[in-house]
Amino acid sequence: MQRFRGHRVGQFIHWGLYALPAGRWEGRDIEFAAEFLPRVAKIPQQRWEALANDFTLADFDADRWADTAVALGARYMTITTKHHDGFCLWPSAHTDFHMGNTPSGRDVLGELVAAYEARGIDVNFYYSVLDWRHPDWRFTLENDGDRAAFARYLDFAMNQLEELADRYPGVKGFWFDGTWDESVKANGWWTWEVERMLKQRIPGVVVNSRLRADDFGARHVDSHGLLMGDYESGYERRLPSPWDVGVAAHDWEACMTIPQASWGYHQGTWAQSTLKHPWDVVDMIAHCTSLGGNFLLNFGPRGDGSMAPAEVDIASRVGEWLATNGEAIYGCGFAMGWNYPGWGYFTRDTDTGQVYAVLTRVPASGRVRVEAASGLEVVGLRLLGSGSDGYPFTRLADSVVEVELAVELAFGSAGSDASDGLARSAAELGSGSVAASAGSAAAGSLAGAGPLVFALETRALDTSGREKEPNPDVLD
Repeated sequence: MQRFRGHRVGQFIHWGLYALPAGRWEGRDIEFAAEFLPRVAKIPQQRWEALANDFTLADFDADRWADTAVALGARYMTITTKHHDGFCLWPSAHTDFHMGNTPSGRDVLGELVAAYEARGIDVNFYYSVLDWRHPDWRFTLENDGDRAAFARYLDFAMNQLEELADRYPGVKGFWFDGTWDESVKANGWWTWEVERMLKQRIPGVVVNSRLRADDFGARHVDSHGLLMGDYESGYERRLPSPWDVGVAAHDWEACMTIPQASWGYHQGTWAQSTLKHPWDVVDMIAHCTSLGGNFLLNFGPRGDGSMAPAEVDIASRVGEWLATNGEAIYGCGFAMGWNYPGWGYFTRDTDTGQVYAVLTRVPASGRVRVEAASGLEVVGLRLLGSGSDGYPFTRLADSVVEVELAVELAFGSAGSDASDGLARSAAELGSGSVAASAGSAAAGSLAGAGPLVFALETRALDTSGREKEPNPDVLD
């Protein structure tokens, strides 16, 4: 878990048969998550399974996927081994609905594990307990027949999970999904047995809270208010409020799509017109880190196995920012005592105690006020990526300093970014980074590089000999 929380940035991958139709069926775009297409479009099971014959992996290259993760700056990856439709990306001995029975017959998981581990990136496995295809799956247990069938299903799922753990012993974590139905909640004992089995087979493996249910059907957090699993994974396409410091009491992770509402690749305008800007993603990464959480950004490769170019571009832009500012993210977490400032986030290196200010919502005035934690004062600023040890500021009060920035185009000149459609001004966005004042050439050169980050030098506040401004409203 110490390694997991230090990573902070991960790559999520949703890939399966749903990448082939990519949200379109019989000439009609289905405006719903692509991986739910067989249910939403009411596709007959035989027709859905026939897609396996077209899953040729014509342009799949595990090394290219891993290179995208490197470009992103991801320290771990989570891949869908089996989604809700039951199709498996490995040649499972417990079903015939798997990659081994497609034209290529390749072990996709094995290739991905090798490629990512070769680059020092940890691999986690997503596994859907929910399985629309399996004859023994039940959403609810209404009679003895349902209970007997579901018991057989739980044996099947346990066998598959044992198979994954034994076949790929280098996996660092299991990310469970599809555990919200009444059938699973009525079998909380099984979720505990799964976690125990995985930890016995792979010492140190981490398991998310989505797997677990207790004896009363409570999920994530048990009926005593205690977290089940190693970290909370209930934040899906949402983040906690940035001032909700209570979430920092335990480990947690948020997962996020790049389009608004699809995990698998969706070719329709509905999805492609809602891609997030790279600096939106950076803001979310800093947001999560500031509250002690990890951020898992999802990618939906296309049906031929290639990564979507727009997603590769976003990964590259975010990764460039992390290459400059990653010291404020990797190995960092909640900065206790530093209140949410509104213009961005504070993070703190868990080893050194170094505090950082990540500026993602610079005020229109271009002036940012930094208030230190109680008992501290800011005595120095270092702008990451500037090559300079000092940055000018004005002291406004004992614990408050002000940094003046020039209000320019937040993300570089319109000319440089117009070709990819990513250029937007500070006024247009209401957030983002701005270049420093003209007097700082080093900071000025950062225009277009995304939100600025300052490392803060602090010391204990010494108020001896300082006059205090009177406030007649609080005088005795």
